[in-house]
Amino acid sequence: MGRRSFLDHYGFEPARRYFLHHDGAYYDSKAIVGVAYRYVAGRPLSAGQFSGGRQTVGRLLKSLGFEVVNEESTSPRRRLIAVLETLRIASTPDGPARHQPITLLWAFGRAAHRRPRLMQWREAHAELRGLMREYGQPSSRPTPEFPIVALERTDLWELSGHSGAVPAAHGETIVWLEEQEPHCGLTAWAYELVASSEPARSEAVAALGARFFGGAVPKDLLVEVGLYGEGRPATAASADSSPLEVYQRLCWTIEDAEARGDHDRTSTTTREQPVRSAAAVKAVLIRSAGHCENPLCTGEPNDVNRDGDPILEVDHVQDRAQWGRDHPIQMIALCPNCHAVKTRGRSREQLRKLLLKEAQARHGAWIGQA
Repeated sequence: MGRRSFLDHYGFEPARRYFLHHDGAYYDSKAIVGVAYRYVAGRPLSAGQFSGGRQTVGRLLKSLGFEVVNEESTSPRRRLIAVLETLRIASTPDGPARHQPITLLWAFGRAAHRRPRLMQWREAHAELRGLMREYGQPSSRPTPEFPIVALERTDLWELSGHSGAVPAAHGETIVWLEEQEPHCGLTAWAYELVASSEPARSEAVAALGARFFGGAVPKDLLVEVGLYGEGRPATAASADSSPLEVYQRLCWTIEDAEARGDHDRTSTTTREQPVRSAAAVKAVLIRSAGHCENPLCTGEPNDVNRDGDPILEVDHVQDRAQWGRDHPIQMIALCPNCHAVKTRGRSREQLRKLLLKEAQARHGAWIGQA
């Protein structure tokens, strides 16, 4: 039947912490116990009729000789807040320096509006300098070069396009930036989380406000970076479901089809070729929110197609014709320019490596919110 079909049929959600381990495979513990109950009472238990924690299902399964595994991995949201709460910040006579939090708020605003994830450091420097002059600590100088480099030590920030190690964020940092000319911005998983989850975005802003701005980020700063009353872009999701819910359901559909062997089917026109999943294409378009997913995209067409949809190509990073997996984890939405570089450009092999990492990180951020 497949995991997702089994859960849907009996009305259970996927396990988040406790799994039944049997013959090398992992099963959703609460669903297994609920359905197995029909062999005792003639009918299965519904999810609402009993709890599924350590003291109930876990204890019962252990008493029957099964191994119950606690898979309590850190969610992307908790991971984000943990980094914000442990940022290593210099002190000033007026309190903790605000260079890093201002830089992150600026990047969160870009993500909220689906602006390109990575930006040439000089352009970022120019925008951040004004923000730091206005909202930094009175005794601080507006020096964006330091947070641009310092944040690379965290799991939230990326510097790309440079050679060699990134230097420490002090001294002649700007000389290194001028020599290397890197791009900078949020890492793919952090960008995707902030872009796709308003609750995660709000919690992150609140965490920075509490730690660095005396309780709350100033409204004027939120307005300037695009985090105050921002409108969300429309997506292909239905009115009854969030884009996140639709994306997750589509991925489950794709994985059930893989389990049935549909991934290996072919279609024949003038030649035999692997079938392509419409659900996978739809999922990637939802994830992209209408924007090119190449973090180094230099500009999308300022137009839409005849149906009013963004002009995007959903492409397999590892070609489907060569039996690349037909799944959003290795698929990417590209504007025409980036699609041309990926398929015919001189730098296509380097770009493919970048796009595969990007697709995997974005997919992980969406699925990790389940």
